[in-house]
Amino acid sequence: MRKPEILSPAGDFEKMKAAVRFGADAVYLSGKSFGMRSGCGNFTPDEMSEAIKYAHERGVKVYITLNTMPRDREYAELQKYIPAVCELKPDAFIVADLGVMSLLHRLCPDAVIHVSTQTSIISSYAALEYVKNYNAKRLVLARELSLSEIIEIRKNVPEQIELEAFVHGAMCVSYSGRCLLSNHFTGRDGNSGMCAQPCRWNYKLYSLSEERDETRTPGIMQTEEGTFILSSRDMCMIEHIKELCEAGISSFKIEGRMKSVYYAAATAYAYRHALDLYFDGKAPDPSDRALLESVTHREYDTGYYFDSPSNDAKTVTKPGYIAERPYYGIVISYDGASQTAKIKQKNKLFKGDRVSFLTPDGVTEPFAANEMRSEDGIEIDSAPHPKQVFNLKTPYPVGEGDLLLP
Repeated sequence: MRKPEILSPAGDFEKMKAAVRFGADAVYLSGKSFGMRSGCGNFTPDEMSEAIKYAHERGVKVYITLNTMPRDREYAELQKYIPAVCELKPDAFIVADLGVMSLLHRLCPDAVIHVSTQTSIISSYAALEYVKNYNAKRLVLARELSLSEIIEIRKNVPEQIELEAFVHGAMCVSYSGRCLLSNHFTGRDGNSGMCAQPCRWNYKLYSLSEERDETRTPGIMQTEEGTFILSSRDMCMIEHIKELCEAGISSFKIEGRMKSVYYAAATAYAYRHALDLYFDGKAPDPSDRALLESVTHREYDTGYYFDSPSNDAKTVTKPGYIAERPYYGIVISYDGASQTAKIKQKNKLFKGDRVSFLTPDGVTEPFAANEMRSEDGIEIDSAPHPKQVFNLKTPYPVGEGDLLLP
């Protein structure tokens, strides 16, 4: 059995570095155009070049998303964009649209294609068409598939073709994420990366004037807060690493380019740790699940791996996110002589607060932040300003990129 890769989201450079530091084997990211998450920072050409260099120096692959559904008017820009990105030598392109695949083949014949989940691959018949006609090297399977269906696809697709599947993060009530609600309500095209997420809005049900037809399926349940018939739960497969590996999945994909640096770090660490434990023949560690409970998420679920969409729509029972752990800051550098970490502030910290660090080796022992100084070395009682740089005395060494936690 080949060890699957951990594939993490990289919404901007800081999140990418966090994913790399905390265990990702590969990251996926986008330029300022043609990616399905236009709301995150994304990468300028210079940033993308630097990101690919940074990742490759650390043995991590970079996949570029070209997964929007462009209209005719966008192809002139796309014909300039593709060769420019190919010159940066990413490891693969994640592509959804057949026109984009054809153009990519013509402009960059050596480009490696990963077929996006937006193509809704739910059978080996569809999978083989992409392999035969577009020389696809990897297929990102639709999230509507069960584990048994993935096993069947694996049996019928050549062994050298990799299968990628989502294991963590937001799911979508629309089929493989293809949706027109955002366009209808706001004019923002979800299939071009500008989704306003109307599925997450709060809706109220109102009675119609006609009499209810009692022969029909029972109506939608509504709480005092409204109903959530369109808002999907989040996926979390951390407790099913064994089943995912045995199904022949090559890449464990984590959703979340819009999420925080802490999310990128914590999810990469948890799945890296869980996968390594499995391959070392060791028992799962409950702390991995506990760490995932601390990141931004809705109610967790195993998606459709063990349930059919017709049996369970996987919608939430309460609105909004379950609150994220508000990390205090990120380590810029560490001075061993003075046992002091230089930290860029993210959330307000007071002298005496109990803190710990998330490191590539896990969460450290907590301690009291009793000795804090400004960047100029003056004692301070708090670090109240976003992006403020301050110094913190620590009882153990930490490294650049470690996160300071409550």
